[in-house]
Amino acid sequence: MEQRISSFLAKYGTTEYAFQLLALLASILIGWSIARLYESWFLKNKQTKDTLNRIHLRKLQGFRTIRRIVFPLTTALLIFVSSHILSLLKLPREVLDILMPLFLAMAAVRVLVYFMRAALPGARWLSTGESLISTLIWVTFALYSIGWLPFVVDTLDAIGVSIGDNKRLSLLGLIQLSLMLALLLLIAMWLSRQVEKRLRKSTVLDISMRVAVSKIFKFTIITVALLSALSSVGIDFTALTVFGGALGVGLGFGLQRIASNFVSGFILLFDRSIKPGDVISVGQNFGWVEELNARYIVVRNREGVETLIPNENLVTTEVINWSFNDKKVRLKIPVQISYEDDPEQAMEIMRQAAVQSDRVLAFPRPVCRLMEFGNYGINLELRVWISDPQNGVANVRSDINLAIWKAFKEEGITIPYPHQDIHFTNPLQINSIDPESN
Repeated sequence: MEQRISSFLAKYGTTEYAFQLLALLASILIGWSIARLYESWFLKNKQTKDTLNRIHLRKLQGFRTIRRIVFPLTTALLIFVSSHILSLLKLPREVLDILMPLFLAMAAVRVLVYFMRAALPGARWLSTGESLISTLIWVTFALYSIGWLPFVVDTLDAIGVSIGDNKRLSLLGLIQLSLMLALLLLIAMWLSRQVEKRLRKSTVLDISMRVAVSKIFKFTIITVALLSALSSVGIDFTALTVFGGALGVGLGFGLQRIASNFVSGFILLFDRSIKPGDVISVGQNFGWVEELNARYIVVRNREGVETLIPNENLVTTEVINWSFNDKKVRLKIPVQISYEDDPEQAMEIMRQAAVQSDRVLAFPRPVCRLMEFGNYGINLELRVWISDPQNGVANVRSDINLAIWKAFKEEGITIPYPHQDIHFTNPLQINSIDPESN
């Protein structure tokens, strides 16, 4: 042990290595101080301090990420400058050259984690992806530090298969393709989310066009990212023409419903028949549209249940849009009274019951009509208008019906129940039999 310590001190205890150690410690200290100054400036900035409690979560997360990146990036830059100075002074610098990639790797991990969280918020596999990326970066740094990285790269490049004339796909190329594809898709998803957030704040485009532009931009940028990743590793697209054609035919037959939903989604966006916020009825589903996605829409009812309805159903079946042009909706409330009651009095009571409801509009004013003389009573119909169908229509009917029932009870107006009178045109003879006579 003493011999190893003596050997270590003999090699690294010299003045030349002491300069490297001092430069390293100074770089770390200055980098940490700059990071602290940045954090202090942010918190003391008056505008930031006044809006800190109202700051958007994504902006706050971005600030925290920048704060965490400042230290490793600044330290790496200072180590690079120190290494260059030692090189000019003809002094050893191998320790600094080894540790500089360490801080760059630390910054790269934090930047990639931020982009993953910003581009894919709420993804279940996010934690696994972060761990995988961190492990890959640290393994690469470890191989570089011990000098094994060139050997590993050559070994991966030697393992491969031929994919055509003078074309070869190695394991290294496959790894590069995967990394490039993941990186470009991550950037594409992040850019699409930024564009989507900007479009949401736009007042020039209506909501349908904002969603349409957002979806088209997302589809385009992901396609560009995919093609760029394939091109970056030298894959010739002409070699994939036949395979792509066969794959397209297979997908056309096997995924025609998905393709139909995808196309129907763009039809809904461009014809503006259904927009986020609209109140619709599709079959037994009633609620307001929360999201328009590529394959389906999300409809939320008053119970908080979210229903996913395929876009194709909205194009091929009947859909009631309660707020297509105007959010005002007329409700019809049928009521039946007895023939012994005064219909004009009952109609006035029904109008007054409608006026008492807070959600019933004063104009167009509520009206009541005598519809027909039914088998069991006089059929009346109250017609009222509301402007907020997204808050429900059944509750308005219930409130008005309850008010009508109370008012009818106070005025003595009866609501008949089904009954039937039987009249005999000829006298009916009834004979009684004494059971004891048998």
